[in-house]
Amino acid sequence: MSPEPLSGHLHATLFFLTLHLFFIIPTFSQSDQRQLLLKFKSSLTNSNTQVFNTWNAETSICNFTGITCNSNDAVKEINLPNQQLSGTLPFDSLCSLTSLDTISLGSNLLYGTITPHLSNCTNLIHLDLGNNSFSGEIPDLSPLTQIKFLNFNFSGFRGSFPWKSIRNLTGLVFLSLGDNMFDKTPFPLEIVNLHNLYTLYLSNCGIEGRIPEQIGNLTLLERLELADNNLVGEIPSGITKLTRIRILELYNNQLSGVLPFGFRNLVNLSQFDASINNLDGDLTELRTMDQMESLQLFENSFAGKVPEEFGEFKFLKQFSIYDNGFTGELPARIGSWAEFEFIDASQNYLTGLIPPDMCKMGRLDKLLLLENRFSGEFPESYAGCSSLVRLRVSNNSLSGRVPHGIWSLPKLGMIDLGMNRFEGSLGSSIGESKSLTQVLLGNNRFSGEIPMEISNVSSLVEIDLSSNQFSGEIPSKIGDLKKLSKLHLQDNKVSGAIPESVGLCVALNEINLAGNSLSGEIPASLGSLASLDSLNLSGNKLSGVIPTSLSSLKLTLIDMSNNMLIGPVPQPLLLVAYNGSFSGNPGLCADGSKDLRRCSPVSHKSNELKVVVYCFIGGALVLMLLLSYFLFQNRPKLDCKNDRKNAMDRGCSWDVKQFHVLKFKEEEVLRSLKEENMIGKGGSGNVYKVVLECGEELAVKHMRKTKPDSGSWGSNRSSVETSPKEKTRWPEYEAEVATLSSLRHINVVKLYCSISSEDSNLLVYEYMPNGSLWDQLHTHKKVEMDWLVRYEIAVGAARGLEYLHHSCEKPVIHRDVKSSNILLDEEMKPKIADFGLAKIMHTGKVMDLTNIIPGTHGYIAPEYGYTRHVTEKSDVYSFGVVLMELVTGKKAIEPEFGENKDIVYWVHNEMKTKEDVTVLVDPSLSKNVVEVAVHMLSIAVHCTMELPSLRPSMRMVVKMLEEIEPVTEMTFQCVKTE
Repeated sequence: MSPEPLSGHLHATLFFLTLHLFFIIPTFSQSDQRQLLLKFKSSLTNSNTQVFNTWNAETSICNFTGITCNSNDAVKEINLPNQQLSGTLPFDSLCSLTSLDTISLGSNLLYGTITPHLSNCTNLIHLDLGNNSFSGEIPDLSPLTQIKFLNFNFSGFRGSFPWKSIRNLTGLVFLSLGDNMFDKTPFPLEIVNLHNLYTLYLSNCGIEGRIPEQIGNLTLLERLELADNNLVGEIPSGITKLTRIRILELYNNQLSGVLPFGFRNLVNLSQFDASINNLDGDLTELRTMDQMESLQLFENSFAGKVPEEFGEFKFLKQFSIYDNGFTGELPARIGSWAEFEFIDASQNYLTGLIPPDMCKMGRLDKLLLLENRFSGEFPESYAGCSSLVRLRVSNNSLSGRVPHGIWSLPKLGMIDLGMNRFEGSLGSSIGESKSLTQVLLGNNRFSGEIPMEISNVSSLVEIDLSSNQFSGEIPSKIGDLKKLSKLHLQDNKVSGAIPESVGLCVALNEINLAGNSLSGEIPASLGSLASLDSLNLSGNKLSGVIPTSLSSLKLTLIDMSNNMLIGPVPQPLLLVAYNGSFSGNPGLCADGSKDLRRCSPVSHKSNELKVVVYCFIGGALVLMLLLSYFLFQNRPKLDCKNDRKNAMDRGCSWDVKQFHVLKFKEEEVLRSLKEENMIGKGGSGNVYKVVLECGEELAVKHMRKTKPDSGSWGSNRSSVETSPKEKTRWPEYEAEVATLSSLRHINVVKLYCSISSEDSNLLVYEYMPNGSLWDQLHTHKKVEMDWLVRYEIAVGAARGLEYLHHSCEKPVIHRDVKSSNILLDEEMKPKIADFGLAKIMHTGKVMDLTNIIPGTHGYIAPEYGYTRHVTEKSDVYSFGVVLMELVTGKKAIEPEFGENKDIVYWVHNEMKTKEDVTVLVDPSLSKNVVEVAVHMLSIAVHCTMELPSLRPSMRMVVKMLEEIEPVTEMTFQCVKTE
């Protein structure tokens, strides 16, 4: 056979085969694509069912929610961002969709690792996996030769990033890798070859060293963010070539030197943040940047004058230069062209007048100019600035009268005018204020009476009118200020009596009325202020005896010197007194005090009649008590729980609300509330251990409604008679009952019932024999907990918080998460406890806080310092602190962290600067678990990010913890026995 016919036959065969494949491929491809998409759906463990309603056998794949097809009905895009998708990502399967060029799955709950290679993903143009909870390292990216948009921001990846693999991804226009725990690396030079980039986000991803001069190669950049790294040296002059740049963020590094010459070329720059560095020099290079909207340069070493041209910036809305060395005057017209949001020029050496027109366009939220050298009067123009939230101009040389309208601005929360030369009166219009929490006017020349209307400002937390010339009396209705924590009126000319109603200010922590002309007796009602820590009444004209009710206070400072007090000093007050606390009161006496005379013995002759009378009265009382006891013992027994009608008719005073099946009656609980059964004290009540007749153990929290005795935690009410409506207002008790009664979770402490009477509230819980995590980590009860125990505590507590945040009908914010509120049962299983501060969240909204900052020092999220709103991310921060305790074995506050520093600062700093972070792990743990412990520490760092938006949800935290599950128990036992 000749070759020609064979060749012709072969060509014909190939033609028909090709034709056959042409007709059958589309049908096969449709089926195949459906299977791949359904496989993706099945990999999600907690799918959003509404999203996937259309993902079924009957619906065309091109009509699946989130799916876009091309003209050949091939899947082109998967767009499902922010859909609460949870599960792993079958990357190999997805990239088998040969026409797929877009995967957008950002802001979900995806976890797990990415396949070691992306060889099937060569057609991808857009890949967004940001804001998820992946683990492991990012694989080689070099197959993504067509990629233009790549977002791994806050995705959970860690370890070594494949920088070399992005060298040839020259089509990239958007690259976001920030907020991940990548290994530390010098600035990757591969980046400077990506000439098409217009967005580069590399904040908080382990980059250190110098910014390369070649950054100027990226001439198309419009957004460059390199914040929260460990960059050093000067800002390179190459950056001045980025003439299209609009947003430049370099904050929280260690950059030094001056702004490079030519920085003025960045004429399109609208947001520039170089705060928290070591930069110096002046701002000459910024004076032509008239597109600037936000300029943040605080916490540097800049000096010189603020350029006058800043006063002509027509778009400027945010301006913060505090803690530098600026001198001269602020431009008179600064902030007068746009709806200005805030200015913070505090802690400089600025002089002259305060610019008058920063609220000219109807908005100014924060005016912060404290600790400068401003002079002149405070501008009248701000009296109508209804948007103002914070006004702080303390420690300047301002003078004159404060504009009348300032006191009643509707949104103003803080007025801080201290340490100036202001004069005139405190306006009565202050009573119209709706949001005011702090009035700080100390060290001025204010005069006149303290207006009675100040008692109408129910939101007030702190009043400081010290070192002025106020006169008249303390407002009699000051007791209406239930949230007031600090009352400082020292060094004025205030006269009259201390109002009895002060005892109704249940939140008072500090009272300083020293150096006035107060007279009359000290009100006994002060003894009901359970939170009172400091009491200074010195230098007045107070008379009479010191009330014995003050003995119940847990004071750290007391000063009643230089008054006209008489009689014995209550012994408990001597224990907290310092030398001179009661001096200058010739009529005072005390037994066992070096500074006071001994109390004279009572004369027998002069008191014989009194003794007879007292004996007669005492005998009568004994007879009455015996009679009452006899009648009580022989009365018919009442069942307050099952016979409510008879109980009401016949005087039963206990009310029981049960939330689980009870095996006991309240009488059995009440009989056990003895001092020998007390096992703890805390912020809201004494706790007792109760052993039932059946052998079961309970924990009972006793929250007293009346004036506390010396052994109680104290009450947040006074002993004054209250109406029935008032008696229901018990915030801590009601919060705990309302929250716990509906909760059902293995990692949340169980509340069996509440028992209430006219003067007491009891909460009956399950008993936790191993105390709290704090006890086990930090006290004399400390035990050696191996890693498996610590890990199970972390995961269990996380699941408890996840339940509160995500599984309750209305999400619950705990607001006081800490190791002492994580209790441990007989098997060391954790349970979240103490819901006295908890709040139910309104769906989709943040929860307004009380003005008393909730929580415990060392665990409080930083947003408490600048906002009155709280979200579940505040609990996430506190839980991150607990994780740090578990890994390091250290307390939230330790002297070794430095003054005013906590474990969060220490861990973040050590993780950023130490080459070997394994030294942070508790040395009592086995070396075999150090690596996984460091992984938990990195999760804790994520939880304690300063910005709430950068913290994961508790659902994500649980997933991340499950990803680092330790090896089997048998392995741990083997390690332990070696």
